[in-house]
Amino acid sequence: MNPAQGISCSRLVDAAKYSLILVKQIGIMGIRVKGIKEPDPLILVALNWSSNMNTITQISTTAILMMTLSINATAQSDFKSNRIDIVRPDAPELSAFGDYAIGVRTLELLDAGRVDVVNTQPGADNVIHDRSLTVEVWYPAQLAEGQQPGGEYSTETRNLEVIATLHGSAVRDAAPLSGEGNFPLVILSHGYPGNRFLMSHLGENLASKGYVVASIDHTDSTYQNQQPIASTLYNRAKDQRFVLQKMAEMSAAASGFLSGLVDADNTALIGFSMGGYGLLNNLGGSYNEAMIDGAISPPNQLLRELTAANPQFLDNLDPRIKAGVAIAPWGMNSNFFNADVLKGVMVPTFYVAGSVDATAGYENGTRGIFESAVNSDRHLLTFINGGHSVAAPIPVPVEILNTPDGNGAGHYMDAVWDTVRSNNILAHFATAFLDLHLKGDQSRAAFLNLIPDPAQGVYAMNQGEPTAQHTYWKGFSRGSAVGMTLEHRKAGQ
Repeated sequence: MNPAQGISCSRLVDAAKYSLILVKQIGIMGIRVKGIKEPDPLILVALNWSSNMNTITQISTTAILMMTLSINATAQSDFKSNRIDIVRPDAPELSAFGDYAIGVRTLELLDAGRVDVVNTQPGADNVIHDRSLTVEVWYPAQLAEGQQPGGEYSTETRNLEVIATLHGSAVRDAAPLSGEGNFPLVILSHGYPGNRFLMSHLGENLASKGYVVASIDHTDSTYQNQQPIASTLYNRAKDQRFVLQKMAEMSAAASGFLSGLVDADNTALIGFSMGGYGLLNNLGGSYNEAMIDGAISPPNQLLRELTAANPQFLDNLDPRIKAGVAIAPWGMNSNFFNADVLKGVMVPTFYVAGSVDATAGYENGTRGIFESAVNSDRHLLTFINGGHSVAAPIPVPVEILNTPDGNGAGHYMDAVWDTVRSNNILAHFATAFLDLHLKGDQSRAAFLNLIPDPAQGVYAMNQGEPTAQHTYWKGFSRGSAVGMTLEHRKAGQ
């Protein structure tokens, strides 16, 4: 029996189209790049059909040759040049880029009078300095006539000897979009170490959907300026609040590129690892008082300011923060959070975790945080067998892969999950969650209130519309919601 006999015609046609996309657009991986149109399905003309026209018996050698000759050299070049705007054909619905053109600018901010943790000695007076922060801002833009989407970023990497060039859809210094009001603010906060480009894929994606996104270079916590973690433990939450305030001030100013652009009253924090550590504090999770004098904690009980031992702790929280996306948040497995302090989290939160995260932990880490934050509405997306770096970082820069030993590549990679696929899934759920909580789009709840295990779902669509029997994850094509779970608990549960 021919191995193709008995396979439905429609499914093989779909497979043929998909295979052509893989070959035509990149040759090996099956990805889309924003702005590149899908190719015509030339492969279909080379299909040999069986006599009853219900099955395909084989794909001819002519079709294979056509696919080989159809490899799009331009798309291959895009892949090799570190594109951050890739959307795979099997990506869920809301991972697609939005309708807005994207601009990007770099800000240099200065927070006067911050404690200099690095140079403060135990028992001595605290050293005070002006803390500088570099911030990358993506925003909805109005491109000038003839101006085309696209630009590049030069960035340090986890390999300190490698500088990478990333390519995306944003246009450097493009004019902000006017005439549509202001846009909710999203603040991105990287891990330790990291930098403002680590989640640039998400920055561009959200800006295209009507958000202003500010991504922070956290001083003392970047690749080239990684200091002892005590500075990060003290400064992370304060950096996030400071950037929120500066973005609000620039939007309220009569002039400047952000004038009137930012709806800071509707702000979300997205934090990865140590960024999640700071995020939880800003959502109401006091740091554990037992760690004020911890071995790695900042000197002179500086951490006390960020705990419930400080009578002003709750007053210092910013009510403009309406939502949080915590990706592998660090701290519970190191005793900086416990079940008692996490009861203080009141803000809706979307948690993302790999089930085998050995850095932030899972049962004693992200999952434990999710279960303990009982006074907030919350979701937990788990990538089964994913590690600490699943979903958040950009794909490993090709410049690192081209080094003799690939030093630094593991910082960006997961042992199981393809980076682009997990990036796309993160963009899908972040879009649904932020649209719901920052824009009040109630239709997005349907993308979040799902059965926990998609493997238990029934895929039953009729002409593109779900039937009454359909319980599969909304926005995911047949068979693409695999290897994940999504749990939801309401405040009080």
